[in-house]
Formats: sequence, C-alpha cells, structure tokens
Amino acid sequence: MGTEGHNRRVIAGRYRLEEKLGRGGMSVVWRATDQLLGRSVAVKELPYDETLSAAQARRQRDRTLREARAVAQLSHPHIIVVHDVIEDGERPYIVLELIEGGSLADRLAHRGPVDAAEAARIGIALLSALGAAHAAGVLHRDLKPDNVLLENGTDRVVLSDFGIAQVAGAPTLTENGSFVGSPEYTAPERMSGVRTGPESDLWSLGVLLCAALSGESPFHRDSLGGILHAVVVGDIQPPAQAGPLLPVVRGLLERDPDRRLDADRAAQMLRAFRDTGRTPPSPPPGYAPTVGDVPRRRPQDSADPRSPVPPADPPGRDRPGEPFLRQPARRVLIAVLLVAAMAGAGVSAAALLREESTRDGGPTPASSATTTPPKTPTTRQVPPSAPAPAP
Repeated sequence: MGTEGHNRRVIAGRYRLEEKLGRGGMSVVWRATDQLLGRSVAVKELPYDETLSAAQARRQRDRTLREARAVAQLSHPHIIVVHDVIEDGERPYIVLELIEGGSLADRLAHRGPVDAAEAARIGIALLSALGAAHAAGVLHRDLKPDNVLLENGTDRVVLSDFGIAQVAGAPTLTENGSFVGSPEYTAPERMSGVRTGPESDLWSLGVLLCAALSGESPFHRDSLGGILHAVVVGDIQPPAQAGPLLPVVRGLLERDPDRRLDADRAAQMLRAFRDTGRTPPSPPPGYAPTVGDVPRRRPQDSADPRSPVPPADPPGRDRPGEPFLRQPARRVLIAVLLVAAMAGAGVSAAALLREESTRDGGPTPASSATTTPPKTPTTRQVPPSAPAPAP
C-alpha cells in the first residue's frame, strides 16, 4: 500500500495524495503531486470494498484500466490527458491532468444556464473531441454536463470520464442484467437495445445543449419510467432557450439514428451561428426530423410521387417502410416493456435513479478541482430478470 509522508499518503513511491476532490460510487478523485516531475495531477482511486467478491473486484479493476486505455489512445486538446496508470497494493489508479476548474454541471448549478453563443462554443469543442474519439473507435456513452470540464482562465472545454466508454475490439463493459449510462442523456436506440454507435453520442450532445441552455435535460422526469417514456416515445420539446440553435438541437434529437444530424453538419451550423450570431440554417434537403411532431416520411418515400407530403398514418400504426424506432407502436411497446419488466422485478424507480452523492458533497469529474455533485446517475443496475438494454 502507499506510504505516509508528512501526513499525506504517497502511492507507487511517486504520487502524493493531498486533497480529496470528490467521491463517486466507483472512485475517489484526489488532487496530488507528482514528486518525480514536480507537477500537480489528479489521481482517480478505486476504493477497496471488502463486500465485493473476487469477480466483482476484478470487474471494477477492469473498468479502471478500460478507462485508462480508452483515453490514452486519444490525443486531442478537448479530451482529458492520461499521464500514468499504476497499481499500488493491487489497487489500480489513473493519473490524469488536473483541470483547474469545475464541470459544466457546476457552472449550471452556480451561475445558471449559458447563452446560445457559449452553448455553441461548447458544442463545437465537444463535436471535435467526439470526432477524434469516434475515429479511434471509442464511443464515450456518458456525455453529460458532469463529464464536461471548463478550465479556469482559458474556458477550455475538456471531455472527461471515459469510465464506460466502448472501445472497438475490446470486451463490452455491460454485464447481463445491467445498464451503464445516464438515462436522461442516453439515445433511444441504445436505451431500447436496438443499436449503439457514434450517433448515440451525438444524441447525448443534443440533450446536453438543451441542458446548458435551460438548466436541465428535456427528458428530466421524477421516475425512471417517466424518463424511459420521454426518451423512447414521448413528444420531444426542446426548451424555449434553444431557439437560436433550434435547427441543431432538432437535428441531434432525431430519434432515427440514420437520419440524425451528423457531426460535420452540426459543427458547420454551430460555427455559422458563432461567427454571425444568426440562427444556423436548417439541415440539408432530404433530412426529415421528427422532433416535436409526428414522424413524417420524406416526399420520395411516398407511394404517390405526385404527393409532396404524404398524409400522416393513423396514430399508433406501424409503418413498414420506416426504421424500427420511427414506428410509434413499437416505440410505445419498448417503453412499456422496459418499465413493466422493472416494476415486475420489484425495482423502484427511485432506487434505479438514486444519485451517487448528496447535495452537500459528492463526486467531481475525474480531473476537476471542485466538488459539486452531479445531478444525473451514471450506472444503474437492473435485475437479471429484466431485459437489459444493449451497450
């Protein structure tokens, strides 16, 4: 185990843990000093839990190493830097750059929502970070305000906490009977188990932009069932504050991942707004958003080519020519089955959505120097008897 030096623990004979920055359900984050190089760092420690079985402890260790591997292969100014991975007393630690500043969640809690220009700036930075991650085969899968850091003095935007990232070619973190992620920010196709991919991170970015502009996710509800319904089938109503960026938000919150606004187009639209202060142009022809309205087929999908806009199908009827998630009856069925299965297993929504910390102290993203607890859960356990969404 680590040694004590001047009443401060030193691990691996090098890193002196000085101040606890935050504690979450899976880790403790410390401000530390690298005594070899004489620099300040953040150290993420996996606490020892005597109640865990050997298999559970191994999975926790694998999670820590997984995060380190996911971030270590990425080099980008808007992605947190991994300096080192060490083991001390058979316990793994990740040594990260220390960002002197809080998370976007901290900023929203202390100063309220940001304006459209700042939201566009944050969105552009995150799109760039996600683009680098996706090009390397890494899906973040937990994009939310708690995992976005804002550096003091520079306002540099930094994407952190790749603890549940999915890496191409690596075993998935999700186990049978469990779901990892933050429900309010999880894409409907991943929530329902249909698929996951880079488009799912883009959906999460759309939700994050709404939260940044209004103060909370448009899918915030008082129960897990309410969140599932809102994400999978409910009407999507972007907040009024999203008006200047509405075409981007609508495009990212397209339920059909194949028609969702792609990263390049979203970045172009946000840059246009940043440079001109004007609402970005709508997505290109052929893009058919469903946000805030009944999904409608594009003109070229109509059986009658002379009909510019085909009549809407009767409510609740499946549309054979449309992707699974755009068929209302099936989306309703997915939501009902998910909620019913969890209720039948005796799992309360409050337990599934329990916060990882209390308001008077809690986890901070892996490299943040402040300690405002996040409002959104990260990992939720679903009993084996319930159908678990795919990772």
